[in-house]
Amino acid sequence: MYSSNDPRASLPTSTAVRSDEPIAALETYELLTLPPAEVSERGSRTWFVRGQNFVLAFTRAVAGDPLRRSQQHEYVIVAPQDGQTVAVEHASGGGTLRDSGVAIVPGGDSTVTLDVDADVVRLFDVRSADLLPLCHNADSYAEPHPRVAPIEPWPDPVDGPRVRVYRNADHPVEQGRFGRIFRSSAFMVNFGDPKDGPRNTDRMSPHHHDDFEQCSLTVAGDYVHHVRTPWTSKLSQWRDDEHAEVASPAVAIIPPPAVHTSQATGEGRHQLIDIFSPPRADFSAKPGWVLNADEYPAPAHV
Repeated sequence: MYSSNDPRASLPTSTAVRSDEPIAALETYELLTLPPAEVSERGSRTWFVRGQNFVLAFTRAVAGDPLRRSQQHEYVIVAPQDGQTVAVEHASGGGTLRDSGVAIVPGGDSTVTLDVDADVVRLFDVRSADLLPLCHNADSYAEPHPRVAPIEPWPDPVDGPRVRVYRNADHPVEQGRFGRIFRSSAFMVNFGDPKDGPRNTDRMSPHHHDDFEQCSLTVAGDYVHHVRTPWTSKLSQWRDDEHAEVASPAVAIIPPPAVHTSQATGEGRHQLIDIFSPPRADFSAKPGWVLNADEYPAPAHV
């Protein structure tokens, strides 16, 4: 249920699938309170958290420290904050992302470096199997979650593989558009509009997704993730409502079909980035919402 001024109020209404399949629990991780899975010789620290279809690598990077990767499939870089330059070296010619935004890196050998000490996020789909054991919550996915549809990558970019860079600054906030949304063949990344101060508690947005997870990455400010697990016919699957408080940077993995909404709390700047794998059909169907839709086409059925 969205407030009348929320752009998502115009989306088609979904109905939770009636099933006795188990519903996964909410998972939240305040990253800096956990031991990093990798620490480079220069001191960059990386934490890994996964969902059913993806791996999120959050790196508190040291300036100039190369983050190297060799793999068959493309991956996504998310620069959450302004004030840094992310340089990508690749055989296709590389690219440079200045300030916050997204870069998409094709398969092959690549190197990512930052010009200042800053945070950077890389998103890999589960075909990058070598990363799965590094995830802090690897045990949560020892068995596939039955409510989550498996990943089916969307079409490749229309003009072939190359590094693509998308700056948030090139897309000012627009009335009626929901955040800044970019997609690849395997991911959709939505930068929520940054806000100062706490959220208006009369304009919450409880909603659910039938068959896909939502990864909410908070990169500035404190939040509460409110989650309600629907009842099934099995009393053993019922859970109390959760109100998980997190300080940034933090990751929340919200399972389907849990009802959820996130609340910014306290003063100061708040920024939340939502991540989906594969891309969302409903957001993609809204004209003008996906800012790089001309380069990454949707499947014919969307």
